[in-house]
Amino acid sequence: MILLPGGARMFGRKFAELSCAAILMLATPSLAAAESLRDSLRNAYKNSGILVQNRALLRAADEKVADAVAALRPVISWSSRFAHAYSDAANSEGLTTSLNAKWLLYDFGSSDLQTEALKETVLATRQSLVAIEQNVLLRAATAHMNYRRSVEFVSLRSANVELIEQELRAAQDRFDVGEVTRTDVALAEARLASARASLASAQGELAKAAAEYHAVVGREPGDLVTPSSLPELPKDASAAISTARSHHPELIRVKHEVAAAELAVKASQLAYRPRLEAGAGLSNVDLDGEVTRSLSLTVSGPVYSGGAIASASRSAIAQRDATRARLHVAGLEVEQTVRNAFVVLEVARSTGEATDRQIEAAGVAFRGVREEASLGARTTLDVLNAEQELLDARVSRISTQIDEQIASYSLLAAMGKLTATALDLGVKTYDPSEYYNLVKSAPRAKSKQGAALDRVLKGLAGN
Repeated sequence: MILLPGGARMFGRKFAELSCAAILMLATPSLAAAESLRDSLRNAYKNSGILVQNRALLRAADEKVADAVAALRPVISWSSRFAHAYSDAANSEGLTTSLNAKWLLYDFGSSDLQTEALKETVLATRQSLVAIEQNVLLRAATAHMNYRRSVEFVSLRSANVELIEQELRAAQDRFDVGEVTRTDVALAEARLASARASLASAQGELAKAAAEYHAVVGREPGDLVTPSSLPELPKDASAAISTARSHHPELIRVKHEVAAAELAVKASQLAYRPRLEAGAGLSNVDLDGEVTRSLSLTVSGPVYSGGAIASASRSAIAQRDATRARLHVAGLEVEQTVRNAFVVLEVARSTGEATDRQIEAAGVAFRGVREEASLGARTTLDVLNAEQELLDARVSRISTQIDEQIASYSLLAAMGKLTATALDLGVKTYDPSEYYNLVKSAPRAKSKQGAALDRVLKGLAGN
């Protein structure tokens, strides 16, 4: 709970009080039940616009597979042509209608290779969606914890203002009886002004943290609570790296891209091979004339392309080599990210333990200095310095606790385990295979599968 300063005697103090009240109204619009980090992650997953956007992009990639499958089926088209011809001798006009079918029978597997490459692209796009999901959840966890940090800072700064006000009154009383000089009172007044400035800054940070939370989670922050424990994590960096190598979406994505590039190279090497196509047609002149029927088999292939086919093949090989190199780089980057996250987590843990001891010692020192000051053995400046040291230690402890939580979720993301499924958030997750299974066979619009797709799309439009 945030402690507000009371009994203001100066305009600046009144302004700080009103500012804090306004921020509290923004940050906690209702007296709702406490919201856990799990609640924030669930809401972020359900309300994320960027997830909706990239799910649509994945469905677009699914449709490219359907396009490739449809290209291997017969294509039937019709046409109707009316022509009017005239000359000095005579005029004539006629209506011609035709129905034509065309079917690719054989191309040495080139089309099949291109379809398989598109399937690998779909799998890669799915991993991109997983990576975006991780980013959304990590940002939500960070926003939740940073809001908690800001709330604690405002509370701590408010209490600090009240404490220094007490010290100022004590200094003023001692000055009135001649125990201290005007300098002691001025020191207390200066420290109070500094404390109020720090409180105003903390209130500003709270407002920004609330805005970030709303942007990520899709709702105003309520009574957010700090988790009482950390998520389950590996014991060392080696175990975390091993998990990342098999689960990180970036690595899996690039592996699928390498597979797609390999298939593209094979397909490009078949560009010189011929194609066998079958054709059929019906045509009629003036609708009441004789119907002309035709059947055809066409074998075609390139003879000379000016070097374009060879260039395309070399380009495919270069793209494959670049993707292979990208896989190596991605592996190194993921390993480095895991190690960095593990180091940050260990630093936060060690700093927290040291800060606990610092708070205990600073608390003993502050109480002792204040007691000695009441007996005339210490100055007001000594009391204020001891109080500041205790405050700094408490601020550091709050930060290390928050940093430890954020670092733990950053480590999960680096391992590829920060997903709604892995965290068991209890939300209905998006199944990327549902839409793909409906479209992979390229169903007609007026078919049973086409009707099922319409229902799916209507449901997605509601999101």
